Parts: sequence; structure tokens; C-alpha cells
Amino acid sequence: MEEKNTGRQTEERVLMPKSGWGMLCVDILLVAAGIALCVFGFAAGGAMTALFMFAGAVVAIVGLFMFGGLKTVNPNEALVLTLFGKYYGSIKKEGFFWVNPFCSAINPAAGAVVGMGKKLSLKAMTLNNEKQKVNDEDGNPIEIGVVVIWKIVDTAHAVFDVDNYVAFISTQCDAAIRQVARQYPYDVSENGDEKSLRGSSVEIADILRREIQSRVEIAGIEIMEARIAHLAYAPEIAAAMLQRQQASAIIAARQKIVDGAVSMVEMALKKLGDNDIVHLDEERKAAMVSNLLVVLCGNKDAQPVVNSGSSLLT
Repeated sequence: MEEKNTGRQTEERVLMPKSGWGMLCVDILLVAAGIALCVFGFAAGGAMTALFMFAGAVVAIVGLFMFGGLKTVNPNEALVLTLFGKYYGSIKKEGFFWVNPFCSAINPAAGAVVGMGKKLSLKAMTLNNEKQKVNDEDGNPIEIGVVVIWKIVDTAHAVFDVDNYVAFISTQCDAAIRQVARQYPYDVSENGDEKSLRGSSVEIADILRREIQSRVEIAGIEIMEARIAHLAYAPEIAAAMLQRQQASAIIAARQKIVDGAVSMVEMALKKLGDNDIVHLDEERKAAMVSNLLVVLCGNKDAQPVVNSGSSLLT
């Protein structure tokens, strides 16, 4: 049966190496013994001088070479080792260790994470993607920027299954942003029953996190959090969209004002009738309703007009 290719080629092997302190003492003793043999052979003279000198040089060189197996790993760091081109294992425990001196550390993203060198950082790291222009569900061009919190959970996949895990996650974040942004509108629709990039930030952030996680799974990376840090219409349509938003706000405010004014007029007429304060015919009710609506719905304060009646001058 043909084995299914999952995209992963190297399984992580966590090493439990020997403590480096004992081997440090052994290395120092070997170097000291080699020097002592060379001095003894030089002082003794005779036919054995060359033999002691050669033996001392060999012992000292072996001791110096074994110093290369001493490794220091800080907390939340890992060391990925290869031996003659093959994956040897990963050290994920902090401490001072000794491993095979022929092993070499490898980190394809050395320099991308400041101060790490050949070691991999297992700390939570932040990726602040630059703003990019994408189209939302309605086809409107928008600018969006995302902050992603991530960390390495599988060192073998991060080192061997992708070329550069830092560049890889940045590229996958760009692709995920475009994929998610084009599925949702920038703002809520008129009926308000649809998710939007601006109005449903928590839900969209969770969707975005899951989308990025599915894309970087091959690199042994865990996405801890993804949130939208910048969201705005593109400059070419920003002014028009602002006018649209202002118009929508004005219409919504007017609608609420009218609803309130009608309720107040209805209440005033009912109170006048119930309390038998004044009896109005239909014409006077219409005039009163008109005047109240003008006062309650007008943009300016009402200007009272005093009717002093009419007089006949003779």
C-alpha cells in the first residue's frame, strides 16, 4: 500500500545528553596530560623523545577536539544537531551538555531572530505583518495589517521541512489574510446579520488564527493569537466611504427622531382627550400634529410666535 504523503519528512527526536561538567574535566585533563607528555619527552631526551612528543600532541589534540562537544542551552531555547548530514536530535532542555563533537548545530533562520545564532527560540514571538491592500467580499479595496503571536513546538519540522520558518510564516500570513478578508465585508450589512471585518473583530481574529495555523502546521509552528492591528478603506475610496457612513448615521438618527416625535404627539393627543382639557376637531388636530412634528423634528430651536389677536382702529 502506498504511504500517504503528509508533507512532513522528519520526526522530532529529543535528546537527553550527558552533563557537560564531567566531560569538561576530562577534556582539561587530556589537554594537561598531553602537555605533560610533551614536556616529559623533551626533558628526558634520547630515543623516546619523539614518541613522547607525538603521544602528547595526539592526547592534547583529542582533548581540544572534545571541547567542541560542549553545548550550552538557555531556557526556552533549542539546539538542532546533525551528524554527517543526517538529523541527530534536538536538545530542548536548558543546561550545560556534552554531545558528539562531530555534531553540528543548524538553524536556517539564523539572523532572522536577533541574537539566536544557531539556536532556535522556543519563546512566543511576534510577527507584525506590513499593511497590505486586499479586496473585501463586496470588492472594496481595503488596507489591513495583522499581528501574529507564534512559537515553535516542533524543532525538526521547523528546520528541515521548510526552507526558512520565519519567511515561511510571514508568507503564509499574507496568504491567509487575503483568503479571510475576501470572505467578509468591511462593515456590517443593512440587516446586520452578517459578520464583518470591522464589526466582528473577535470572530474574524479566531477565524484568521485557524486559517494561519492550518497553513503553518507543516513547519511545527503554533499560532497562539492573531488579531487585526490596522483596518481602513484604501485611500482612493476612503472619502466616498466616509460620506456613505455619515449619510447612514444621519438617516438612522432621523429615523429615531421621527419615531420619538410620533410617539410624543400620540401621547399628547391622548392626554388631552383623556383629561378632557380641550376638544379639538380634525382640522385643529391636524394643525397641532403638524406644529408638534415641526418642533420635535426640526434642526433648530422653535421660535414662539405670540398671537395677540386683532383689533379694529377707528
